Formats: sequence, structure tokens, C-alpha cells
Amino acid sequence: MSEKFAWKPSREYIENAQLTRFIRSCGCTGFGELQRRSVSEIPWFTGRVLDFLNLRWRQRPAEILDLSRGLEWPRWCVGGRMNLVDTCLRHEGAAIAVIYEHESGATDTWTYGELKQRVAAWAASFRSLGLGAGDAIGLHLPMTPDTVAALLAIHAIGAIAAPLFSGFGAEAIASRMNDLEAAALITARSFIRRGKIVESGRTAAEAAGACPALKHLLFVEDVPRLRSRLNTEERAAEDPAIVIYTSGTTGKPKGIVHTHCGFPVKAAQDMALNIDVHAGERIAWITDLGWMMGPWLIYGALILGATICLYDGAFDYPEPGCLWAFCARHRVNALGVSPSLIRALVPHGADLPKRHDLSALRILASSGEPWNPDPWWWLFENAGRGRVPIINYSGGTEISGGILSNTVLHPIKPCGFAAPCPGIDADVVDETGRSVRGSVGELAIRGPWIGQARGFWRDPQRYLDTYWSKIPGLWVHGDWAEIDEDGHWFIQGRSDDTLKIAGKRVGPAEVESILVSHPAVIEAAVIGVPDERKGSAMIAFCVAGQPCDAGELQSRIARALGKPLCPERIHFVGAIPKTRNAKVMRRVLRAAYLGQDPGDVTALENPQCLESIKQLGA
Repeated sequence: MSEKFAWKPSREYIENAQLTRFIRSCGCTGFGELQRRSVSEIPWFTGRVLDFLNLRWRQRPAEILDLSRGLEWPRWCVGGRMNLVDTCLRHEGAAIAVIYEHESGATDTWTYGELKQRVAAWAASFRSLGLGAGDAIGLHLPMTPDTVAALLAIHAIGAIAAPLFSGFGAEAIASRMNDLEAAALITARSFIRRGKIVESGRTAAEAAGACPALKHLLFVEDVPRLRSRLNTEERAAEDPAIVIYTSGTTGKPKGIVHTHCGFPVKAAQDMALNIDVHAGERIAWITDLGWMMGPWLIYGALILGATICLYDGAFDYPEPGCLWAFCARHRVNALGVSPSLIRALVPHGADLPKRHDLSALRILASSGEPWNPDPWWWLFENAGRGRVPIINYSGGTEISGGILSNTVLHPIKPCGFAAPCPGIDADVVDETGRSVRGSVGELAIRGPWIGQARGFWRDPQRYLDTYWSKIPGLWVHGDWAEIDEDGHWFIQGRSDDTLKIAGKRVGPAEVESILVSHPAVIEAAVIGVPDERKGSAMIAFCVAGQPCDAGELQSRIARALGKPLCPERIHFVGAIPKTRNAKVMRRVLRAAYLGQDPGDVTALENPQCLESIKQLGA
């Protein structure tokens, strides 16, 4: 094997791949032709995807794509009538839809038939309360089978789902519910996390008191299970189905709007063609409903006829090997993780995954942030045994899934991406919009795709300003990326996180990779701060598992990148600010260090760490 590639596809992977089947169904000679046609013949490609997924229509669309309002506001499946639940629940009743395990060891399994019954019961309860088409309903729940049923039931009655992080505080919940003028909020009275009771119901009740439009606060334990036949409301394909909030750098969170024919289709497309999940297979993704990968997992798996594997708890509790034990017990075929999760597990030892039978594992996948090489190799060699591909997958809530991804048809480079996802006309560009190769540029998209956000909730100008104003005519995603000589893509971090030191642009991930390669460093984050002499100075923050010398780390970076790119200071901290889905929040870290307003921090898992960081910068 070439030293460039960690993994190359076997004949078995290629012949059995969903992507191979799709390429052949399209009459294409290979991936290259499919990718070219997918972005030059968009209606043709999207129509093929809709047929491949066997989407259920009440009335088929008269037109796949209407660009009369411009690239910023495409209309999809014009004239189509549907309800996404019809597609999600069309599979054989005896097939397993959901496997659930709580950190306490309690388990549950639902067939597709049982899930359909529970969705019908939830829908009947909603209707009995007068809830219906167009109402917004918040979901403040951990990842349980009833969460899946409630989400689908909201769609079934034609309402709009608003998933929220299960750990949100009252202010975060209220701000989102008020933005939507939500009619109802569903929560749990409590749940157990790390062996402790989380009083989620009390938090939600406090939030409800600050929401004048809210008519119903529903506790999942108390909602009556009304026996009913499932009836789904017919909706226009472009009717809103879900609004997912992401944190803004400043100001209020952004409510990203997706439709019945948008987010679910892109999720299932990517899960099939990139992650290579098949009907009957078991997929787990370590996520929360409030992160886009929660709904992505639910829609994608159910549309494909796969099994959703849910773990309700922390993956290092009650012991650090419980992730691998969970995968072994339930014979998980595809496992999605974040790089931060793996970095947190590395110090517990490479033998942890090796203690468990992971022979069913066929796909490892990752999303959420750039990799560092050492944790990537740890996952590949110890969990994947060197035989399982890591499908690195990167996009966003506004994309409904991936911009870039690996596939099981391509050789894989550590930390990289083989190609754009089919249907995504991605490019790396300079500040004028011209393509660049061999150097870092902005990750951009040149054409529409079916999962494209339909704007921000009641705030179209903010949507245009966020994605379409930097380079006219291009969607600019906010990531720095680079394409190497083999055509493989690498994301270097968020463009607003990127540092320019001594005239050289460097992504924080490049420096952080060197820091975490030291055996004492568990996690690292790098920021740039104003400097009178250099213009910008680099500051590093490290979480260390054992005593470590800052000078030694600085020398390590200087040897690798040169003295001009050595951090001015290295601070050792107890924690780095991260979201509940383990994404490092560098802009919050920078603001805290500089004593500035950090903006929206409601998604932070550990806001208490900010005070000590403020003191370091004082």
C-alpha cells in the first residue's frame, strides 16, 4: 500500500457498496462521471436520488428544480405532495427500527411495526390537544425511542419540529421557543446522566413560563398513549418540517429551516452513498437530538430501512470502555464519532476497544471538526483493526449533511476527504472566488443541492449575509480547505479561527495536532490574539493528563513549523470550552481570554471553564 493511503477498498467493499449500485443505476462508468453529472445536470441527479431512495409521493413533482429566484433561494420538487413519515415507516413491520441502551444497562428494542404504533399514538395525542399543521413544537429530550416517535409524530400531523439540546438551560430553551412562537414543548421530567438525576422538567417549566405563545408543556412520561391508526397529513414537498438552531458568533441563535423533501433526502442520500449503510444494518452515531446529526441519524436510517442504535448516557461512564461494549453487544455495523470523543478516550488505553468483539463493525465515520493524526490512527488501528475505513464526513446543519466525505470506493488518507459528496459542487477559492490548488482557501459551493437550507426562520437577510455576501454567487461555508496533488481534500479549521502569524496563515488544527502528539497532552486549542509587534500572536491552551513542560511543547512546534509559528504562551487548563457534541469553541475561548463578549454560549457543555480562562488573559 502506498504510504499516502491508510486504507484501500477491497473488491468486496466496492462490489457491495450502495454507491456502486447507484452509479450503475445511473448508467455512469464510475464515480468521476457521476460526480461531474451530479453538479452539471442537477435535476437529473436529484431525480435519480429520489427514485433510489424510493421516496413516497402523494403527488409526484412536476419540476425537480426551479431557480427563478436565484441560487440563494431554489425551489425543489415543485408541485410535489408528500409527508416524510410515509417514507420513513414504509418498511417491514417485523424489522428492527430502534435499539436503545441506557448507561444503567436498561435496554429496549422496537420493530418498525411498534415504532409505527407509537408514532400513531403520539400523533393522536397531539391532535387531541389541538396541535396541527404549521404549529412549531420543541423537543427537549435525550436520545430514546420515544424521542424518535415524537419527532416523527410532529411531522405526521404537519407540524414543525424544533429539536433542542437535552442539557440546555431555561434561557436557551425560551429564546428558541419564542423565536418560533412555538405552540408546545415536549420534555422529560428527569433523566439520568453519569449516575445523577438531571431535572430537565424543572428547567423546561422555567423556560415555558417565559414563553407567552406556548400552549402546552408536555412531559414524555405523562403523554397518553392513545391507540390510533397512523394518519399523516399531506404536505407540499417544500413545507417546513424542522428548524434546527445553531449558535451564532454574536446575537441570537440561527434557526435553520428545512423541508419535507430537503433535510431527510440529503441525510438518506449521504448515509447510503457515503457512509454505505444498507437496509437491515445497524448504525450508531454519538450525538444529541439538538445537534443536526441526531435528526440526520433518525431520518437517514429509517428511510434506508436500517436500525438506529441509541445510547443514552456518557461514553466514559460507568467505565471508559462502554462505547466499545455497546457496539459489541448490539453488533453495530456503522459507528459515527467526533474526533474530540476519540481524543478523550485515547488516554484510557489502546486495549479498550480490543477487549470487545467488534467484528460486525464495517464502517467507522466521523464528523464535527478536523482530525489530528494521532487520534485518527488510534481509532483506525485499535477500533478498526486496520481493516475498517474511517469515512470522514464534513458539512453542516445548513447543508443537511456533508460537503466533503470519504467513500468505500476511494483510498483514504488520514484526516482527509476523498471527494465532495455527490451533488455538491464544492471548490476551494481565493477572496475573489477563483479556484486555488496547492494552497489554503475558502471552502465554497457553486451550485444548489436539495439539502440546502431554506433560509433562517423569519430572517432572510441574515441568511444571505451569513453565506452569500462574502463572494457574490458562491455559498461560502466558513471553513479553510486545501486540495492536495492527489485530489484529496483537507479542512484546516474554521476560517474565522485561522491565524495569520508573521505573514503566514496557519490553521489551528495544524498546531493542535503537534501538541496532542505529546503523550502528556489530552486536548489542545489554539487561538490568535492582537499583538502590537506581530499583528497577531498565537496562544495555546492544553489539558494535560500528567505534568508537562510548556517549553518542551514550544520546542516541538518550532521544530515542526518553524520558530515564527511557535505559540507566544502555552496555558495549562482544566478544560477547554466545548459544545455538548464535543466541538471545541475557539471563538468563545478567544473572547473569554480577551475579556470580550463570547456571544451565544448556550450550547456549551462546560461554561464554568470560562472564568479561569478570563483570569489567564487578565
